[in-house]
Amino acid sequence: MATTESTGPGRLLIGGEWRDALSGKSFETTNPADESVVTHVAEAGEEDVNLAVQAAREALESGPWGRMPAAERGKILWRMGELILENLPSLSMVETLDTGKTLFDSGKIELPMAASIFQFYAGAATKLAGRTLNSHPSAFTYTLREPVGVVAAIVPWNFPFLLTSWKVAPALAAGCTIIVKPASQTPLSAIEMGRIGLEAGLPPGVLQVLPGPGSSAGMTLVRNPGVDKIAFTGSTVVGREILRESAGTLKRVTLELGGKSPNIVFGDADVDAAVKGAFNGIFYNKGEVCAAGSRLLVERSIHAELIEKLAERAESTVLGDPREKSTRMGPVISRQQMESVLGYVETGKKEGARLAAGGRRADEVNDGKGYFVRPTVFDGVDPEMTIAREEIFGPVLATIEFDGFEDAVTKANATIYGLAAGVWTRDVSKAHRMAKAVKAGTVWINTYNLYDPGLPFGGFKASGFGRELGLEALDSYLETKSVWLNLGR
Repeated sequence: MATTESTGPGRLLIGGEWRDALSGKSFETTNPADESVVTHVAEAGEEDVNLAVQAAREALESGPWGRMPAAERGKILWRMGELILENLPSLSMVETLDTGKTLFDSGKIELPMAASIFQFYAGAATKLAGRTLNSHPSAFTYTLREPVGVVAAIVPWNFPFLLTSWKVAPALAAGCTIIVKPASQTPLSAIEMGRIGLEAGLPPGVLQVLPGPGSSAGMTLVRNPGVDKIAFTGSTVVGREILRESAGTLKRVTLELGGKSPNIVFGDADVDAAVKGAFNGIFYNKGEVCAAGSRLLVERSIHAELIEKLAERAESTVLGDPREKSTRMGPVISRQQMESVLGYVETGKKEGARLAAGGRRADEVNDGKGYFVRPTVFDGVDPEMTIAREEIFGPVLATIEFDGFEDAVTKANATIYGLAAGVWTRDVSKAHRMAKAVKAGTVWINTYNLYDPGLPFGGFKASGFGRELGLEALDSYLETKSVWLNLGR
């Protein structure tokens, strides 16, 4: 499916057609497991962006999409979910080749969730009702919910297909048209989503895909006056730039940004369960997770036992070709990211943290090819250390001790971020108190990194604003209009 001539895996999707970039430019996408070139992809420029915005506007205002009943939109969304599941083997291979995540993660966890998201919003499409107010005897007053318009979704490289679905599905359910700008490192599965949308029955221009650099294609979308809303997931640094650049056209903007999430383990927790949760919290998807539990806060009474077990688990993790069943961790996304992660490891050592596991490139894997980093556990981390403050976005865990509930709250909230948190305790009252006290958009209790299409996700503080998933996500893609009809005396 992913390499047929008809779909044009390396081309732009504009107005229902697969096209080369008007400039003729293209770029390589690389397999991070062996550093080989997967394919070449057309590079969207300003002219391509303008064409896509025009096609999206036409589809919304003069095409069939703007007049389509909500139930029909819902059927298309449901069919997109079905097509994802029908094409699961080929889609998961594309995702794994592009990102380095294991086939288990892409095929068993992330793509099935994407399918469930489309089908959740298929049902939501017919539930977008306004309100009728009866406060004035001489007037009929009510509200309407209308699509915000043309949406640009700018998506990162860590979960390319899944995070695209987080934006595309609610936008389509609300009746918007949407242009997807995938990360340059991982454009292939977003292109496949475009193909799925066409096959499911989306009219031309409703869903378009523009691979290209964020600095050009992405920022052109942000500045374009024909785009009504930006939905962005990525770093806090880029999020701030998007806010600045969107100010000229006063676009609606939602930002799901970085994190330095605390995973808090109290002395009364099930230690073995907490070790497993801490491991998955930071090392799932090689640590390239915005909500990763990258700060492990452990109560002093169980600290030594937990660190010993966690280090053993990290050292025994099998790295290798992400297509192999035996592999438990693949490579990070790129050489640049690998060097950044290893740079943080060196900084951690220089600032006095103790290396309990990992801390090096896995040169023994694949004869030294690929961007493999051993899962790394630091102990004895001070909250002021760089590795405790900055988002590393890789398989590096900073462990911090605490003494009692109040100390845990203070250390958990000692960050500019507020995306997620984990709490491990057998005390139900303590769990709820901590869930209320920690400043984070999601709090997991006795688990970590679990998601549901109906449960909203988003951040506090420098982790952004707005919510993805759940019915709450639809608010970002809808405008509310008030209507006042004078009935006379």
